[in-house]
Amino acid sequence: MGGGAALFYGALAALALLGVRDVLFLHEENRCSMTYMYEYPEYLKIKLPKKISRRYPTYELYLYGEGNYAEENKNLILTGIPVLFLPGNGGSYKQVRSLGSIALRKAEDIDFKYHFNFYTVNFNEELVALYGGSLQRQTRFVHECIKVILKLYKDQEYAPKSVVIVGHSMGGLVARALLTLKNFKPELINLLITQATPHVAPVMPLDKYLTDFYTAVNNHWILKAQDVRNLTTLSVAGGFRDYQVRSGLAFLPGLSQHSSALFVVSSAVPRTWVSTDHLSIVWCKELILATIRAFFDLIDENTKQITEDPKKRMLVLNHHFVRYPAKFFEEDPETFTELKGTLIWIKIESSKWTYKVYNESDGKYFMFPLSNHRKTYSHVHCQSSMMDTNSWIYGCLNSSSSMCWEGFDLSWKAELLPTVKVVTLKLQEYPSLSNLVIYVPAINGNKFTLDCEFFKEDSRTVQLPVTHLFSFGLSSSKTVLNSTGLIYNVQLQHFDQIYQAFKIYIESHCHPRKERKTSVYRLHIPWSHEDSITVSNHIGEKSLRNSVLGRHKPRCIFFMDRVPSFTEISAKLHIAQPENDSTVAVLNIYSSSDCQYEVTIKTSFSQVLGQVIRFHSASLPVYIISNVLLAYGGQLSTLLSTGQCSDFVLALAKAAKPYKVDPIVNIVKFLLGFNWFKDLWNVLFLPELDAVVLNKQDMWFPLVSLILFLFGTGIAYWGGIFFSSVLRLLSSLWLSLTRPPGLPKDSKLMTLRRVFVAILLVFVSWTTCGAFAILIIYLHYMFKIVKLHLNVRIEQNVLNMGQKHSKETSYNSKNKTVKNCDSAEISPEASSATPTTTQAIDNVVNSLKIHITIINLLTWIVLLSLPSLIYWFKNLRYSIRLDPDPCRTTAIILVSTSGILMNSSTVKIKSSKLSKIAAQVPLPLSVAVVAFGPMHLYRVPYFVIFSLLLHVLCCIV
Repeated sequence: MGGGAALFYGALAALALLGVRDVLFLHEENRCSMTYMYEYPEYLKIKLPKKISRRYPTYELYLYGEGNYAEENKNLILTGIPVLFLPGNGGSYKQVRSLGSIALRKAEDIDFKYHFNFYTVNFNEELVALYGGSLQRQTRFVHECIKVILKLYKDQEYAPKSVVIVGHSMGGLVARALLTLKNFKPELINLLITQATPHVAPVMPLDKYLTDFYTAVNNHWILKAQDVRNLTTLSVAGGFRDYQVRSGLAFLPGLSQHSSALFVVSSAVPRTWVSTDHLSIVWCKELILATIRAFFDLIDENTKQITEDPKKRMLVLNHHFVRYPAKFFEEDPETFTELKGTLIWIKIESSKWTYKVYNESDGKYFMFPLSNHRKTYSHVHCQSSMMDTNSWIYGCLNSSSSMCWEGFDLSWKAELLPTVKVVTLKLQEYPSLSNLVIYVPAINGNKFTLDCEFFKEDSRTVQLPVTHLFSFGLSSSKTVLNSTGLIYNVQLQHFDQIYQAFKIYIESHCHPRKERKTSVYRLHIPWSHEDSITVSNHIGEKSLRNSVLGRHKPRCIFFMDRVPSFTEISAKLHIAQPENDSTVAVLNIYSSSDCQYEVTIKTSFSQVLGQVIRFHSASLPVYIISNVLLAYGGQLSTLLSTGQCSDFVLALAKAAKPYKVDPIVNIVKFLLGFNWFKDLWNVLFLPELDAVVLNKQDMWFPLVSLILFLFGTGIAYWGGIFFSSVLRLLSSLWLSLTRPPGLPKDSKLMTLRRVFVAILLVFVSWTTCGAFAILIIYLHYMFKIVKLHLNVRIEQNVLNMGQKHSKETSYNSKNKTVKNCDSAEISPEASSATPTTTQAIDNVVNSLKIHITIINLLTWIVLLSLPSLIYWFKNLRYSIRLDPDPCRTTAIILVSTSGILMNSSTVKIKSSKLSKIAAQVPLPLSVAVVAFGPMHLYRVPYFVIFSLLLHVLCCIV
């Protein structure tokens, strides 16, 4: 049975590791181009008022520059547009250089008609994602920096009244928090761009200061939307490469209430089309170029500053980050254009048309009469491989049978894809148009292709139901696109949840050609801007290589008549479909007119596990601790019923059952849907159930808690085996250094020395860092367990060797000694162990097993408090005391009771009046941990401490 349990829990741990592998490694490679500085970057420190410098001694403000530009700015006579960069968790102020350098090159190209001054804040690389105590301080400092920056321009002709803020990671949250300050004027910021900022919730809710900060910021933006109505906000997420901040967290809360806010994933940004990791998002050249282009298009020619018109700001952001029509931005484009009658006019009557352009000496107009096509077709689709920014497609209003005099510019309806620009028009929406006109300019040396076709929407739209979540990839859903055309829309029915993950296999059959043919596959998610694009190239003769935008594995085989090409695409979501949204995820296929396709979709079990880990990895410690608490309660129950304490691993296998925890949480969640129960819940002053919070964020489904609990069981099981191995190794090392004193005698729980140590550690907790005191206690406890483990091993070996020796020798061999396996001597008196000796060893063994479980629980308390310790240690040169300290209360309680806890024994517990209560309490505590811990990790140590306090009381009462 032990082997079966090991195999079962090994499988659970392996599944968890499979999910971790998918998140950390199975994503597309980094395809971002690096940004380079053409001149040496310089950071000019801005002198702050003494009052501000004394109040914030660890923070600084810098102005970025390069070469001559940096030299000119040393006197701080500035005439540009101020942009303030805020680094994120552990980020450097020097990360501004990518934005600053590309903006400088752009300004040089236009002879500094407009230019930007990039400022950056040095937050001393504070780990604010792990410790929330300094977020409010950072916010107040940024407010002071904005006022200092604007004062630098007060004597200029075009003095700015506001600044642009670019915030990376937690820097974006700090920027949003400015609006919560009482004395902050919202008009000081007109544009906010955040890069991979977790807006919804902290990645790891490790302390109350962090979660309270999030609550204050998000509530302000939702409840006081009028304060941000003139602020334009763009949140850019990195996609699946960013495993530190999943893209769903970058979604702006209450986005539907703000007409001036936008959320996009970098893989959907035009001319970027790549996923970025958490650091590369600040230097990814493709994304930085999109940002700088938007900055320059946002400039008002009259004020030479960022426009104050919120509508124009949103138009510019949509132009560069959502839908780029392959044209330079124009606020009010001229939609009507006079067409040149002197050029060649060619009338096209057919429904499908292809024209290859090469060395055209004369410009041409191709005119498609729409009257006949309206009766048969519903849409027209055109595409051009000419990637310029000129207008190329028009709708004719006034025309004769052979030419058109005035055209409605339809190029603004087009959209740029990696290899072509495309436009799809619904004929019913343009009843006044008589002809469609394609313009081919006179060119020399350029080669491109134009394609147009009329089609019925029904003939190009296919509904493909996705496979069930738990089909494990054994079944598939398939559709064959028999018709040949330029565009297909495959609607992925029932693909709307974050836990769904699929592999889409596309097999294309195209006629062989000498020239390259390209297929573009776009997975379009209509309820959020998180599209991903894949490009597959086909060459029709001897060789074929697939160029891929996205993580997939293309391969190709050749036949005589057609060339099959196979492309694999991963399909999964960052954001679940909202309840009031009825749109459908679509796979758009843009191809040549001579290709046919077969689309197959299968559930990817490994990616489903990856989605569980991606969305809930921060909750795993909660479920591990819940399992350990159940094992601890099982050990106490076994101790009271049999007098013997079971090993941690055996107790875990017996007691850690999901039906003890999950049904209770789900029942309470269900009852909270009734007003009477919710009122009762509020009367008891109970916090909101974390499952309810997860459900509001569309992250909860009935089996997620069960899966996480089983993952936690597997990790706790193998963690227990690993800990036992480490303990044996450490005891062996300690044996090589010292001679063990033997089994500990039953001593007093509290001595004067222990009281002094406790008082000293309380003082350390209060004056320095609570997490530091917790670590000291933990190491002291660990040291005592190592010594106890060594003594137990030796005494057990002595006892076993003594019993064996008594059977093989006579009574006259009492003066001999025998070496045991641990090199300890067996005295003649030990060769005949008494029942009292055996019972004493059993009691110590039982105590050791309980101590191992307690140290297991304390290990997780140390791990959860470790971020505060790291933050304190990193800032030790500035302040010896961490203030505020999220671990101080926990530390004081642990320190005060550690003396009793470390010297407790099962003999005292068995004889205690509270022993039955102590054995029963871990079960409700394990339920409470799962109910209130996943979104508030800082609560978990208090549940553990409550159980340990009962343990201490059992030793006293």
